[in-house]
Amino acid sequence: MRPPRPNGFRDRWAGELRAADVGKTVRVAGWVHRRRDHGGLIFIDLRDRSGLLQLVFHPETAADAHALAETLRSEHVLTAQGELVAREGGSVNPDLATGEIELSVVEAARLAEAATPPFRVDDDDPVDETLRLRHRMIDLRRAPMARNMVLRHKVTHAMRDHLNTHDFLDIETPILTRSTPEGARDFLVPARRVPGAFFALPQSPQLFKQLLMMSGFERYYQIARCFRDEDTRADRQPEFTQLDIELSFVDEDDVIEVMEGVMGSVFEATGFPIDGPPWRRMTYAEVMARYGSDKPDLRFGLEIHDLSEAVAGTAFRVLGGAPTVRGFNAGARDVARRDLDELTEHARRFGARGLIWAVVGEDGWQRTSAGPLEEAQRAAISTALTAAPGDLLLIVADEELSALTVLGELRLEIGRRYALTEGQPHAIVWVVEAPMFERDAAGHLTAMHHPFTAPTGDWSDPASMRSRAYDLALDGLEIGGGSIRNHDAAEQQRVFDVLRIGAREAQARFGFLLDALRYGAPPHGGIAMGIDRIVAVIAGEPSIRDVIAFPKTASGSDPLTGAPAPVDAEQLRELSLRTTAAS
Repeated sequence: MRPPRPNGFRDRWAGELRAADVGKTVRVAGWVHRRRDHGGLIFIDLRDRSGLLQLVFHPETAADAHALAETLRSEHVLTAQGELVAREGGSVNPDLATGEIELSVVEAARLAEAATPPFRVDDDDPVDETLRLRHRMIDLRRAPMARNMVLRHKVTHAMRDHLNTHDFLDIETPILTRSTPEGARDFLVPARRVPGAFFALPQSPQLFKQLLMMSGFERYYQIARCFRDEDTRADRQPEFTQLDIELSFVDEDDVIEVMEGVMGSVFEATGFPIDGPPWRRMTYAEVMARYGSDKPDLRFGLEIHDLSEAVAGTAFRVLGGAPTVRGFNAGARDVARRDLDELTEHARRFGARGLIWAVVGEDGWQRTSAGPLEEAQRAAISTALTAAPGDLLLIVADEELSALTVLGELRLEIGRRYALTEGQPHAIVWVVEAPMFERDAAGHLTAMHHPFTAPTGDWSDPASMRSRAYDLALDGLEIGGGSIRNHDAAEQQRVFDVLRIGAREAQARFGFLLDALRYGAPPHGGIAMGIDRIVAVIAGEPSIRDVIAFPKTASGSDPLTGAPAPVDAEQLRELSLRTTAAS
């Protein structure tokens, strides 16, 4: 950090003073982090953004300052001046960057008093999250949160620096825009001057960044705020931040290469221990078949295998009559019946009708939930899963996607239960060639990515088409994704037709994009990276709420401000609105 401009409050950052500064007269300012009275000498740990510095108040040489120190309490705001001196050998603190020195205070002034904080700032003991969010200003003073905010700055700084040196332009796009279907509900904003009409907050800058490519800017980026009115979901926020990128005259390899450069710079700037690019690529079909997830955690094995052939000919209807049978070897596990019941319940939570398990013994299966299964099929399964005595085998019989999804979740649960990622290197992978369309609960085709993604394949069978999309997964979390876009108006309408959006409706909802496509649109593509999640992974935080300055709860509320909150009747009248909610 650059030295602060000298003024009446401070001329140095407290946490950046070192032994080389001994003998200098300095002035520092900050908060009382900790106070210790040694029956004469009073010690204050002063905290500012740069760190901690120990102040010592002597009653015989600075009586007024010492008298003030007697009244100081946690989180009082203080300015102090004195000579920087070396600590005596026995009092050196090797765990503190300023641990070799202290400020012998000559003059000090209290700048503000503080009420007793709702929780301690000077330690890292767990605090109820709702209490932390209600008093977020206090929470942000704690060292872990302060470190996370600095880390977040380093991440976005590295992103900007890399892109600025690679000919990208930082361009803002509107926050108030038109409601367009992008996979989640929009947050709507009533337009006071047009009664009955609404703006929408953007779920992403998708259409605008495509328009920028058609405008000829060719390389765009933005640290963009996005908004999605989703139902309660763990570790999701109704507003979030993403690095948004779009490029012209590119294919998939070009976008991936740019993004690997950006993320390589981020990991280097933050000291995140991961191998540099280029990174592994796997197809969607491969990761689903092997890991049961489109964002696979590759830090451990437990790969899924097709067991349909192994159980062929069985009279056991649960397996013999199923569309597919898949399973994996969970390794040598000492499992009680309670553990197996819990795993079965976990499988049911993700749609399984049941779970078949087996514990392998020296001579066949020692215990199993598949009692009627013949010995030949048991042996074939054990061979297919390379089973050894003591291994736990987990098997699901169902439709292919359901079986893979359930086993993918069981694989992660085994990884959590037995800490299989501990000590393993971080793993990053590109997932490519995802399906263009998927079916909703009603059986209709919907866009797996979004409707502006370019497809590949045979239009006579849209359900079989693949997308020119690419997602980046880190340690089992999707940290970003993008695609090559449709740059031809007729091709874009063909996608809309599959999605049951006719030409008239498409023109009404996306006319500005379709019109732009008719005026010479270059081939283009882009990607969006989730900054909240990237920072959380680098920081080692399990929740993105711990890397966002002022987050919402998992349910979307804000304990700090009380939002969302009712508004008065006059505001509603101005907006030509009336609420039907019970008061």
